[in-house]
Amino acid sequence: MNATLDQVVGRTFHGRKGAVQNDFSYAVDYVLIDPDRPGRLPALFARNSRNLTSLHDSDHGGAPGQGHGLAWVRDVLAAQGIALAGPILLLAQPRVLGHVFNPVSFWLCHDRSPLDAAGPAALRVVIAEVSNTFGDRHAYLCHHDDLGPIQAEDHLAARKILHVSPFQAVTGGYIFRFDIGTDRIGIWIDYTAGSDGVIATLTGRRRPLTNRAILLSCLLRPFGSRRVLGLIHWQALRLYLKGARYRSRPSPPSQKVSR
Repeated sequence: MNATLDQVVGRTFHGRKGAVQNDFSYAVDYVLIDPDRPGRLPALFARNSRNLTSLHDSDHGGAPGQGHGLAWVRDVLAAQGIALAGPILLLAQPRVLGHVFNPVSFWLCHDRSPLDAAGPAALRVVIAEVSNTFGDRHAYLCHHDDLGPIQAEDHLAARKILHVSPFQAVTGGYIFRFDIGTDRIGIWIDYTAGSDGVIATLTGRRRPLTNRAILLSCLLRPFGSRRVLGLIHWQALRLYLKGARYRSRPSPPSQKVSR
């Protein structure tokens, strides 16, 4: 199994459905990592320790700041009776100068045939960890009923459980689509609740994570997730000024993982 430690220089788009229209697109930096076999780390990137950029197990796989990383994923799969023999990759925004906020990160769970241990692994399960700005988190388990390979054209449905935006109700559902290639990734999320909803996408190129790439990202898109949070609040202000209905935060769901 080859090590995986890539940077995804992505672009996210959000387009609002319904009477109050709003859309935006901006660049964002993700890391795609095999936590079991990350390979050699650049000097400006660390695992579970401080650096210019870093990835911490406590930020993923459970409540924010209390995560258990890959161990949590394996527990979730085991609880569903799912056994996979391939790599489990994490696609997430890294910490920058110690700060992180991931609106959504993805665990990409693969399987390969025991008769072809050296062959390519197929994507079978995706766990989308969705976080809101109130400190709540919920994970959506995406897979086919027969655990068949997830292809780029496949649509995987999940009922909305978590309050994400104060301008959207906790009703309706998501349709996820995943296209995870060797040189590019594409993720599309279509949320619909009656005539309302949001189209959200993340697309970008994969390339090796290097010190030069880290420095360039920090120069072009400084402050990492602090910048992301600032953009989220700016878009919320735009919606408020356009007259979108504000909904107070309900109690977070007791169920932590759902389909």
